[in-house]
Amino acid sequence: MGVKAPKGVKMKNDFATGKVWRNIIGQSIPLILAQLVQLLYNVVDRIYIGHLPGADSMALTGIGLVFPITTLIAAFTYLFGTGGTPLFSIARGAGEEQRADKILGNTFSLLLGCSVVMFLLCYLFRKPVLYLFGAGDASYVYADAYLRIYLVGTTFSMLSVGLNGFINAQGFPKTGMMTTLLGAVLNLILDPVFIFWLDMGVSGAALATVFSQIVSCIWVLRFLTGKKVQLRIRKENLRTDRKLAGEITALGMSGFIMQGTNCLVQIVCNATLKQYGGDLYVGIMTVIHSVREILSLPVSGLTNGSQPVLGYNYGAKKYDRVCQGIRFTAVLGILYTMIAWLAVIRFPRQLLSVFTEDTAMLESGTGALKLYFFGFFFMAFQFSGQSAFTALGCSKQAIFFSLLRKAVIVAPLTMLLPRLGMGVDGVFWAEPVSNCIGGLACFITMYMTLYRKLKRNVH
Repeated sequence: MGVKAPKGVKMKNDFATGKVWRNIIGQSIPLILAQLVQLLYNVVDRIYIGHLPGADSMALTGIGLVFPITTLIAAFTYLFGTGGTPLFSIARGAGEEQRADKILGNTFSLLLGCSVVMFLLCYLFRKPVLYLFGAGDASYVYADAYLRIYLVGTTFSMLSVGLNGFINAQGFPKTGMMTTLLGAVLNLILDPVFIFWLDMGVSGAALATVFSQIVSCIWVLRFLTGKKVQLRIRKENLRTDRKLAGEITALGMSGFIMQGTNCLVQIVCNATLKQYGGDLYVGIMTVIHSVREILSLPVSGLTNGSQPVLGYNYGAKKYDRVCQGIRFTAVLGILYTMIAWLAVIRFPRQLLSVFTEDTAMLESGTGALKLYFFGFFFMAFQFSGQSAFTALGCSKQAIFFSLLRKAVIVAPLTMLLPRLGMGVDGVFWAEPVSNCIGGLACFITMYMTLYRKLKRNVH
């Protein structure tokens, strides 16, 4: 027996009907807005911290040292969140509502258990880890002040981010957007109160973020346990099924590795920049990462928004619609990233000045930003290829190309290029080289193996 829709609820989330591009846009726009709001949690913190009186670049350097840890937490969030959501969508498309229900319950349990472990490990070992990542005595003060409070929100952050995809996958992207909107607005309000009015500085930024994460988490859990959704978190599905947990983990491994390798790259970048450029360039990379997060958000939201549509149609054996979705996502993603690249070339200093008023950071960071974003449109190839593999359950391919771009290309180049006489510039050149090689390799492989196979199966 399948799970029936609640009485009075009109289910309009059949992605196998209507124009594919409209379905993708309908999913993507609210998701982009939701991700934008989610991004505000950390970006707003960095903006305020970058303008702390008397802190100069050291406060941003401290936050930069925290990045690998927060990225690692995000990696485990993606492990279960991006693993469960595509399986959930495929099950719905195939009419297997009971299986979809169980996937949701198991994903919740996996996220909850992992969050407790992550909090304990990161909190207990934060000092040696921060020094291992390149902290000095001056920057450690800022890094520790932020991290020890930020970690309190680990469970709330992992649950809200990891489960929000299940709201979007059921055709409620606007509700998914509200998940983070509530928290982000609260963060925006509390940041200046805690940082400046209560004079808590970096600690205040972290505290505002934790409160915001709590609000977002409550919203997600109330919705996914309520009567507005067809498939919800049920007590009987919370007990972890080993086989299902393995499927979730296997498919989510690509998202985990993508974030995990981001963590690796951040560690390598911070250590190399500290060696060749000092704390100043660690702070500059912090700002550049913030700019990248903002500018890559639309293409990330577009490709993530396409996954429920692609997965649903794949489960329903609507292969022509899957191909349409892949084409639309790739073309629109490339067009956007071309425009974003031109914006960086034209307004580099203006983008940096959003995060800092430090003259040294602005002067040195302008050239670094242009290098880092060179050929930015190649990133769209990676995003579209990766999302297609993930949406259709091709976990091995998704994992391979995650590893290729970051662990095989970026990390080694980050260490190698500075030693070949390029200095700090070599660190910033590693990213565009990886975008080109890794992005094209991922997309071409997806086209030759997955896309062409789907086309042959079109009736």
